[in-house]
Amino acid sequence: MNSNVLDIKDYIVFLVYFVIVAAYGVYIYYRKKSKAEDSKDYFLAEGSLTWWAIGASLIASNISAEQFIGMSGNGFTMGLAIATYEWMAAATLIVVAVFFIPVYLKNKIYTMPQFLHQRYNGTVAMIMAVFWLLLYVIVNLTSILFLGALAISSISGISLTACMIFLAVFAVIITLGGMKVIGFTDVIQVFFLILGGLATTYLALDLVAKHFGTEGAVEGFKYITKQADSHFHMILKQDNPHYISLPGLTVLFGGMWIVNLNYWGCNQYITQRALGADLKTARRGILFAAFLKILMPVIVVLPGIAAYVLFQNGYFQKEMMVNGELVQDKAYPVLLNLLPSGLKGLSFAALTAAVVASLAGKANSIATIFTLDIYKKRINPDADEKKQVWIGRATIILSMLLAVLIAPFLGIDKKGGFEFIQEYTGFVSPGIFAMFILGFFWKKTTSNAALFATIGGFALSVFFKILPQFANLSFLSPMGFAKQVLQKDGSLVYEIPFLDRMGFVFLFAVIGMYIISILENKRGVVPNGLEVDTKMFRTDSKFAVGALLIMGIIVALYTVYW
Repeated sequence: MNSNVLDIKDYIVFLVYFVIVAAYGVYIYYRKKSKAEDSKDYFLAEGSLTWWAIGASLIASNISAEQFIGMSGNGFTMGLAIATYEWMAAATLIVVAVFFIPVYLKNKIYTMPQFLHQRYNGTVAMIMAVFWLLLYVIVNLTSILFLGALAISSISGISLTACMIFLAVFAVIITLGGMKVIGFTDVIQVFFLILGGLATTYLALDLVAKHFGTEGAVEGFKYITKQADSHFHMILKQDNPHYISLPGLTVLFGGMWIVNLNYWGCNQYITQRALGADLKTARRGILFAAFLKILMPVIVVLPGIAAYVLFQNGYFQKEMMVNGELVQDKAYPVLLNLLPSGLKGLSFAALTAAVVASLAGKANSIATIFTLDIYKKRINPDADEKKQVWIGRATIILSMLLAVLIAPFLGIDKKGGFEFIQEYTGFVSPGIFAMFILGFFWKKTTSNAALFATIGGFALSVFFKILPQFANLSFLSPMGFAKQVLQKDGSLVYEIPFLDRMGFVFLFAVIGMYIISILENKRGVVPNGLEVDTKMFRTDSKFAVGALLIMGIIVALYTVYW
């Protein structure tokens, strides 16, 4: 096995990647730079991004260390079922392209707080702007930076602190050029991400094949489907130990939709890529991202399953253990250290690309929300375009510096990977999504109803989380809404799977919003409606064909691996 140190070939490959990305970023910046910098151009790349740049940027911003490390770790323990986050996301992207993006573009909405201000009021918008800034800086930016640095450090042998500083500086260089530079350099980032990811998958599958006396990725895939048949079921039964994470049909008809619709449709970090384009370009870019999403499990889940089969056959017995305990999130780094010189550098570049692209996208969203929704509206309403761009760049540098300083003290490495992030994001997702979806399509929704969804949704999430500690929920078990879980103190309680919990909270939030809105309507409260026309939701024939093809592939995958 290769040690976790890069040799000269690896550094050369990585240097080539770095030079290509940096040089292309500088080229795009000066080629598209206007005489006077415009804030909308800087934050949104208005009219600059092509459909393929939008699609690539969506994926580059989405895929990061938590997918490479955390999702591969889930592949090791629970198998292909974790791919539901990727494949259901592909279906969700089609819904967002058809129904969400037209509403944003028609109403000239550029940030999520702006939507809340325009639809509800300034109080709701400011509360959520501050909330999103705190979430993006303290949770998202720090976790991406720390987990990425941790993974890269394990591959390269470079210190964790040095890796964090390098990633932060690299991301700042890209981000300071604005969304147009981020969007186009993300195309290269995705190229390296996919190429390096596929190389790792190929090596892992080939290693499995060699263990059984053959060779080649195809033969390796056949062996892992035989040796780990239990790891190739998308819909988990209630007796599966991982049912609490992915509760059966909920992934198709329940909380998984809330997770994805909130992330892809109500998230500044993601929607920002499409808000500067026209509807046709935005939709095609999102459709391209949906195609790439279908490919992602090959890169981030299959290596974890291959590592599981190899582990079961005597490989990585020491490497996968920490203090005598099996650590699932070590599966991907362990595989990377098997790569030969050159390919290891390529995979190192792929992981770096994923992390840097996510950091750049997140930092740009932080700058956009702070500059347009807080600084311009509350601090300095008279700020000109040049001043806004300057404030945006300063915000990027300060937020990245803050993330570098506080990330080591948050215990991120002790909190698990991808699954943990999904669960605890779920404390706020149902309420926010309820606020957005009713704000889109029900003109009677009031501002107080939106506040209830935000605050009440979070409170309900906490309530359902702690409910099993003082109430017996066994009556929910026959319906599949509760599973017996062993606690640290040795006791057994019936817990509600977090995806089901999200579904319950969303329903209660919608019911509460409906009641509050109706009562306020009767008192004469007239909400601010958005301009919505059913003609906005019509698509062209090319988009319709692409969407049907994606849905057909998803149906086929779930049919084969049910």
